[in-house]
Amino acid sequence: MTRVLMVCMGNICRSPMAEGMLRKALQEAGLDRHVEVDSAGTHAYHVGSAPDPRAQHAVRQRGVEIGQLRGRKVADEDFERFDYILVMDGDNYDRLVQRAPARHHGKIRRLLSFSRKYPNLDVVDPYYGGPQGFEENLDMIEDAVQGLIRDITGASQMKMRSGN
Repeated sequence: MTRVLMVCMGNICRSPMAEGMLRKALQEAGLDRHVEVDSAGTHAYHVGSAPDPRAQHAVRQRGVEIGQLRGRKVADEDFERFDYILVMDGDNYDRLVQRAPARHHGKIRRLLSFSRKYPNLDVVDPYYGGPQGFEENLDMIEDAVQGLIRDITGASQMKMRSGN
């Protein structure tokens, strides 16, 4: 089982959208039983809250439902538990690298490091903007999710060949 954690600041916009889009892509690829997906925030502002209604609306337009998700803050155990800890921007990357034990730093990456169209850019927080920001985020997330799936399947095939 491969485990992926999507991380943004408050866990009500970008990371739940990324969680939902990854779940959809994994299901479409027939990998949903082999990959566990979750999301969290670096701050506790919205612990227990549903995703922002604008985020829910934007992903629903792409066939994904995230209304059942609830915000949570990254826990210390997450560094041990997850294979991929994918952040939406440089600020949240820096926060997690400062917090995580050094042996887990390699797991922490920007989500867009997997993107072909938007490599290593930030998924900018759409919270204070209009609907267009959510749509732009989803375009970036969808592209990165496809690259992430390629990475996960490539890593799984390498493990199988090496006997691990």
